[in-house]
Amino acid sequence: MIISKKLHKLIADQEGWTRRMFEEGIKIKKQYGEDNVYDFSLGNPDTEPPKDLQKTLAETLIHPERGMHRYMTNSGYEEVRNEIAGYLRELYGLPFGSSQVFMTTGCAGGLNILLKSILNKGDEVLVPSPFFWEFKNYIDNHGGVIKLVKSKEDFQLDIDRIERAITAKTKVVLLNSPNNPTGAVYNEKSLKGLAGVLKQKRQEGQEIYIIADDAYRKIVYNGIKLPNLFKLYDLVMAVTSHSKDLALPGERIGYIAISPRIKERDLLVSALMISMRTLGFVNAPALFQRVVGKFQRTSVSIDDYQEKRDALYEILMEAGFECVKPMGAFYMFPKSPIPDELEFVRALQREERIMVVPGRGFGKKGYFRIAYCVPLATILKSRDGFIRIGKKFIQR
Repeated sequence: MIISKKLHKLIADQEGWTRRMFEEGIKIKKQYGEDNVYDFSLGNPDTEPPKDLQKTLAETLIHPERGMHRYMTNSGYEEVRNEIAGYLRELYGLPFGSSQVFMTTGCAGGLNILLKSILNKGDEVLVPSPFFWEFKNYIDNHGGVIKLVKSKEDFQLDIDRIERAITAKTKVVLLNSPNNPTGAVYNEKSLKGLAGVLKQKRQEGQEIYIIADDAYRKIVYNGIKLPNLFKLYDLVMAVTSHSKDLALPGERIGYIAISPRIKERDLLVSALMISMRTLGFVNAPALFQRVVGKFQRTSVSIDDYQEKRDALYEILMEAGFECVKPMGAFYMFPKSPIPDELEFVRALQREERIMVVPGRGFGKKGYFRIAYCVPLATILKSRDGFIRIGKKFIQR
């Protein structure tokens, strides 16, 4: 067999439901026409990067600095990390410096080099579920063991469950808030509770780190302020991507922010540099490093996403679905009207040409994910299909 046994098993286990539904959507669009298919499968923003960013990018290319496209230190350009550190000082009220910022190839690259740098074989990583499926692969890549912890019905953290899940092998709690796939934003009460549990474990001789996947940190609604995790707990590392907030998913640019309160932060940076090279990333893209440093206080229109959320939520409520209203990101995670959500997702695709992702792709059967980072017109045109499918499966 040409491929490894491990990859063959991943294929056989039918992992990667998001990409699978996206690929099926492409085939259906060819058959029925793009305007007649409602594809909510992939979190691929339909919006364009901010105009000022596009202008800066063009000016950077037209008036390049000498050596702009050459290698730099693995952690990224010093001046860019200084710009980002200034933003982090404002945001978190802690003395971030350039040495606590490490430029990465998006969140995926950042999480991989971070996990490679801190995990020993067999170390456990606790992940609240539902969760972004690729976390499982990232952790497994570097010898770790994922340990899923069920969240509450409203998708907030279940601190009691997390505390019971901790063992002597637990090294990391991996958080994603705003969350993919639920759109939940973890509140301050639950994060304080988590910090309290981890502080108690330290008193017992065990250090457990929090890694925050902050890919959607700027996409929050109704004026919600995210809790300051760096102030609540000291052993925190946050991985940020500009795929969503600046609509740059194809450019693969982001960074790791390391809490200034971590005593071994310089040793961690040295490990990140080695991991960056050995995993083949080498450094984050030079061109986009120079651009995004200037746009830390910028994002695409949150009002547009909130309008889409409200329109879709209203449609689902009208159709009779059960759904926790998301407070961030651009995903909705309704309950399937029948126990086998894959059967329902297939019916939605077959009968109404609406493409969504089954909840099993996020560790939660009986639900399905809708990515509403699509044109508002697509959401509004899908209404009749959701209403019909609701009458068939819910109101019968």
